[in-house]
This record gives sequence, structure tokens and C-alpha cells, in this order.
Amino acid sequence: MFANVPNTVRSWPDSWRARSTFAKDGTLAALLTLLAFVPTLSVISAQLGDLPNAPADALAVALGLAQSAPLAVRRRWPAACLAVVGTAFAVHQTLAYPPTFASIGLYLAVYAAGAHQARFRLGLAAAASAGYATLAVVLNSLGSPNRVQDFLAFYLALVVVWMAGVGMRRRQAEEAERRRLTADVAKAAERARIARELHDVVTHHVTAMVVQADAAQYVVGAAPDRAEAGLAAISDTGRRALTELRHLLGVLEATGEQAATDDRTPALGRIGDLVERARASGQPVELAEHGEPRPQAVDVELAAYRVVQEALTNAMKYATGRPTRVTVHHEPDRIAIEVTSDGPAGAAPAVPSGGRGLDGLRQRLRMLEGDLVAAGGPDGGFNVRAFIPVRIQA
Repeated sequence: MFANVPNTVRSWPDSWRARSTFAKDGTLAALLTLLAFVPTLSVISAQLGDLPNAPADALAVALGLAQSAPLAVRRRWPAACLAVVGTAFAVHQTLAYPPTFASIGLYLAVYAAGAHQARFRLGLAAAASAGYATLAVVLNSLGSPNRVQDFLAFYLALVVVWMAGVGMRRRQAEEAERRRLTADVAKAAERARIARELHDVVTHHVTAMVVQADAAQYVVGAAPDRAEAGLAAISDTGRRALTELRHLLGVLEATGEQAATDDRTPALGRIGDLVERARASGQPVELAEHGEPRPQAVDVELAAYRVVQEALTNAMKYATGRPTRVTVHHEPDRIAIEVTSDGPAGAAPAVPSGGRGLDGLRQRLRMLEGDLVAAGGPDGGFNVRAFIPVRIQA
């Protein structure tokens, strides 16, 4: 039923919130000042002395303005606002001018002082209390019919208004602290994510380059052709590393949507490329896939890719030249990945543990409600198993 409502009408709350504090407080002060000149609203006022009314004059108008106009700076200078409004209210009551709606400004000034005064808050409260006590004594000496309990009730009402402002101040401080902590947690998580991505990219390619360089070094004299092929593989691996690093930096600078839709993001379907590069580095790797692959969410695809990448990196580091098997099971509710590497006969299990790579993978998979297990094999090799719940790409 709001289809024909103009956008300017529907968006006015947003435009109001976007205004500056001074503009908002100035609007409030102007509105209270205008309403003070509406005669029927004079019955809504803050009355304390209840003395016989004196005729209104220019001073009465000025005192009314002094009780409303300072609200324009109630958040910028709350103490000054309370001092001016409180003094005008006291003089207005002492001279027994007719009630005015502008006297409501006293409550707003007290609230603003409780909510926005940053320094000397106790001193301001003490000075305001002393001023009120003086006003009560003066009004009583002028013949005010109010008793001590009446003055005390009015004072307690002002205290309640002050405490309401204090409560608002505390809630705002707690909300600001909550936002700060949330931002700190988000920044820490983002730093950890960047560290994991950099580790996965750099470690894998640098390890491959080291293995290829070592192999080329051993055959450079006896088989120059093989050494030349190894150097070419090192060059190719270096270029791939630079390409992935540039892409990673581009993803980090892009929005989440741009990063998610970039077709260069490592994915589950590119595991074959990892296997081929490992073979080119001299690591004998077999790849077997079972089940029907289905397009997955980007984070699931990337996690599966990183699992195989890290496992092959460890195979090249800790089981160089030993047969390695990569098995991927595409199950209805999860993706199961197993990477097994043989070790030399009689060797102790060589399980890479405590490093940034496997720890980072465990954290990545936990965020996807998955799991990763790394264990030593009986022949000195190691076995890495990962389970990632499926999330079909929308």
C-alpha cells in the first residue's frame, strides 16, 4: 500500500539520521522555542515555586528563550547548556512569571548533561545540586506554598532524568566497545586468512622449486638434457607462483562478490593441475576420483584444493620421490580427500605436525564444519584425510 509514496517521504528517517548533531539539536531547540509561544501548551511546564504570577514582559520572553535556545548545543557543550537553562529557570521561578512550555528545556538539559558530559561530571552534579538547594531556599523565603517534601520530589525527578542520561551514556559506551571488539576479531580473522593463503601459495611453489633444483643439480653433469628440463620446470613453477600471488593480492583488494566469482580462484576441479605439477617436480603421484563431482560453494572448492596442495607439498618435502596417492570421494553429503605417501622401509613415521600449513587447514575446515586428520604410516610415510561437508553452489 506504500507503492505510491514518494521516495523522499519514505527516506526521511535516513536523511534525519545523516544530519549532524548540531543540526538535530538546533531543530529540537527551534521546535521547543516555537511551541513555547502556543498559549494552550503553557500548562505543560516545569513549575517549582507556585508563587502568584507576575505579568509577562520582555524579560519573561527572554527567560523563556534562555530555557529553550541553549538546547542547540546540549550535546556539544552539555555543562554550559545546563548552566544557562538552569539559571534562566531559577530566575523565571523567582520572578514568578507565568508558566511556559519552554521550561521543559530544564529536563532535556539535565538529561543531556548526564548523557554527554565527559569531564567533571561529579563536579557538575554537585554544582547543580547546590544551585537547586539555593533556589529552594529563595522560593521558600518568597512565600512559596511548597513544603520541603515538594522540593525534594522535584529534585528526585531531576535525579531520575540525570540517571537516565547516565544509563544512555553507558549503553553507548558498551556498544562502542562491542563494535571495537568485533572489528578487532574481524581484523584478526582476516589477518589469519591472509596468512593461510600466502602460506599455501608460497610454500607449495617454493618447495617444488627446491625439489626441482636439487634434482637438476645431481644430473647437471651426467644428463644435461634432464637438468635443462628441470631448470625449465623451475622457471615455470616460479611464474605460476607469481601469477597466484598477484591473483591473491587482487582477491584481497576486491569485494567478497568479486572474489567469489573470479574464475581463477583455485577450485576442486584443478586438483589435476596440482598432481601434474608434482609429477613434473619428480614426485610420483597417482590421482583417483570416485563419485560424481558437483559444483560446490567457493569456500568448499578452495578448501579442498588447499588440502591437496598442502599434502603434496609435505610429500615433496618429507617423502621426496616416494609414491604418493591422492584419492577424492564425492559423497552425497561431503567430500572426502585422502593423500597417502610411502616412506622408506624401516623409517620412523614422518608426520609433518605443528606447522602453519596443517594448523591453518584445520582452522579452515573447522569453519566449514569439516575435519582434517594427519597420521604417520607404518612404512614411515604419512596419511592426510580431510572431510568437508558439501555446500552446493547457488
